[in-house]
Amino acid sequence: MKKIIPFLLTLFILAACQSAATPLPPTSTPAPETQTSETSITSTPEATSTPEPTSTPDTVKISPKDGMTQLFIPAGTTKMGGLDILMENDELPAHDVTLDTFWMDQVEVTNGMYSLCVQAGLCRPPVKLNSDNQGNYFGNPEFKDYPVIQITWYDADIYCQWAERRLPTEAEWERAARGNDMRNYPWGNEPPNEQNSNSNNIVGDVTRVGSYAAGASPFGVLDMGGNVWEWVADFYNHQYYEESPSVNPTGPETGRLNHFRVIRGGSFQDDLFNLRVSNRGYEVGPDPTKLPNEEAYYGRSSVKIGFRCANDN
Repeated sequence: MKKIIPFLLTLFILAACQSAATPLPPTSTPAPETQTSETSITSTPEATSTPEPTSTPDTVKISPKDGMTQLFIPAGTTKMGGLDILMENDELPAHDVTLDTFWMDQVEVTNGMYSLCVQAGLCRPPVKLNSDNQGNYFGNPEFKDYPVIQITWYDADIYCQWAERRLPTEAEWERAARGNDMRNYPWGNEPPNEQNSNSNNIVGDVTRVGSYAAGASPFGVLDMGGNVWEWVADFYNHQYYEESPSVNPTGPETGRLNHFRVIRGGSFQDDLFNLRVSNRGYEVGPDPTKLPNEEAYYGRSSVKIGFRCANDN
């Protein structure tokens, strides 16, 4: 999953970064079942739901399949790629990308939501049922509003299809996180801290989705920096930006000599480097040459990787 930054460089960047204006936090939905100090999430009898953003009815919808709140991302042009001194070669060149409208899940898919697909017989249970520090994680009601983890790319893709959505492209993910300006983090240019993200191992494990309203992206999308890495649709190719289309890019056709898929956003263990909106992580995805009884057929999973979905209408 890559990338370690020397301690001295991290200190330099922390001193150099400038704070950006805090984006508008989402509003709470009626009658929350449980609350965090920053935002709230309700639960329906059928599914875990997500916090209602500050938006108009035309830009918010609730999935009938799993109760996920989805936010409308307007068509527009986004600067994609590294824009700061921490940029890596696979983030270059920075380039303009124009995207059509789409919808993005406001938060990461939760244990409670994913369990609906498992109960329907279409999704496999997570590869392992623990989190980094909790042995009894998936299936435990205490953590139903926490992100589902230990999910392979294959499993995330199946879930999004079941939910009548899809995995977002890498370009869609970056637009939803960055908006129309050249910010380095979803919330602006301030480095990750305990107010805007679950990062730097401050908590030491995943947290309840939507717990960091101060970390909202310009479109109100939450948890795009920290908590868990997120699978996106694209194969990973470190040179892809050199040949990427400028309109609605969907990634390379294959992973060439590997089956790597892109992951985005960083995790609860990661620091300012991996939480940048331009940072490109990767992990092994499905190998279609293998058999369904082989782990490689599905790809790898991790306590640090989850996902969210998107769709076109």
